[in-house]
Amino acid sequence: MHASETEQSIQTSPTPTPANPHRWAALVFVCLGQLMVVLDVTIVNIALPSAQRDLGASDASRQWVITAYTLAFGGLLLLGGRVADYTGRKRAFLVGLIGFAAASALGGAAVNFGMLLGARAVQGAFGALLAPAALSLIAVNFTDSHERAKAFGIFGAIAAGGGAVGLLLGGLLTEYLDWRWCLYVNIPIAIAAAVGAQLLLREPRSAARRRLDVRGAALVSLGLVSVVYGCSEAESHGWSSAKVVSLLMLGAVLIASFVVVESRVSQPLLPLRVVLDRTRGSAYLAVGLSVIGLFGTFLFFTYQMQIVMHYSPVLTGLAFLPMTGAILISAGGIASRLIAKVPPRALMVPGLLIAASGLFWASRLQAGSSYVSVILPAELLIAFGMGWVMAPAMNYATHRAPRCSTPSRRAAPPATSHRTLRIPRQGRPRWPPASPTGSWWRRSSSRRPQ
Repeated sequence: MHASETEQSIQTSPTPTPANPHRWAALVFVCLGQLMVVLDVTIVNIALPSAQRDLGASDASRQWVITAYTLAFGGLLLLGGRVADYTGRKRAFLVGLIGFAAASALGGAAVNFGMLLGARAVQGAFGALLAPAALSLIAVNFTDSHERAKAFGIFGAIAAGGGAVGLLLGGLLTEYLDWRWCLYVNIPIAIAAAVGAQLLLREPRSAARRRLDVRGAALVSLGLVSVVYGCSEAESHGWSSAKVVSLLMLGAVLIASFVVVESRVSQPLLPLRVVLDRTRGSAYLAVGLSVIGLFGTFLFFTYQMQIVMHYSPVLTGLAFLPMTGAILISAGGIASRLIAKVPPRALMVPGLLIAASGLFWASRLQAGSSYVSVILPAELLIAFGMGWVMAPAMNYATHRAPRCSTPSRRAAPPATSHRTLRIPRQGRPRWPPASPTGSWWRRSSSRRPQ
């Protein structure tokens, strides 16, 4: 009886999911979708003066073209990740691509400034659905640790370098076509990515559909929108103004309420153990700090070159090419080869320090500074450091991510309950198998992706 029960349990244990044979070709189309999201953060920067003139926007309101996108994207990003889990990552990725393309067409055809702002907000909303789905699709299609390291290296290079590509492309489109093509360009990219993803992407079936945490989603979305809106208003009103302080405090209260709610619900939108895990938590923090510095640099250098140094849109875009090249070399050429060989801190800590030195060098920029003496060295340092941060951070952000939120199923593989693994104590195999080096091995191996 014991033997038959053991045999039955082994037969019902899950078999490893075979790797997607088209995973490398599928990665191209996933990266296309990610490129579109990142590119759209910066491509409008160079086109903004032309759009302002055509639509009759004031100087005070023009920054809302960027703010509308970041508000929707930042406020809905966490919700977009859970919606992707709920509906399926591949489906969310395709819906995000189609919605982003439609919003881009609407923005390109804008007849007034309000229509453009609305289209940019819709772009941000669909981008918040698209970006987390793309990240998780790489994690489920690349199961081998060495292949996944290379895949995330390429993905990290796209995420870090896409902003610089957007500046160059925006300059070319604005100068030789029209500012509206900075939005229309997303349509062919989205179509190509959607067709490739539909044909090549594979997603394992989820064991159970999770319940959507509506209360948590509302709290965190409103909290993030409040914080992002408060930061955007600080430029015109100052950090000490009552409006900015009130928005930031409201955002802090809403996010704190979200943390309390997540600690009490059975299926939280964001399990707190995910953030409190040292490996994943440090990866999230590194990515957040990196993006703040990187995209702040894009906007600052763009205005310096176009307004102060009187560069044309194309010349401004070309001036960012060294940054793109440095990111591709550091993330795709160096970091992706070292992720599986060294601990993440061996790449991320030096990368953050190198990027910080680039930001420090950029602080020396003055009205009479030249491109070669200040801007170019700062670009190279920031880009090289970001490449070392982005690739390992995105790899370790999905490190041993729990498949289920409920405690009763947290340690079980998909489609396998604890009842299936109940085997009589006599002759029961240990699960997981005992390591020859004991608990030290379990502690150390838990820090690296499998």
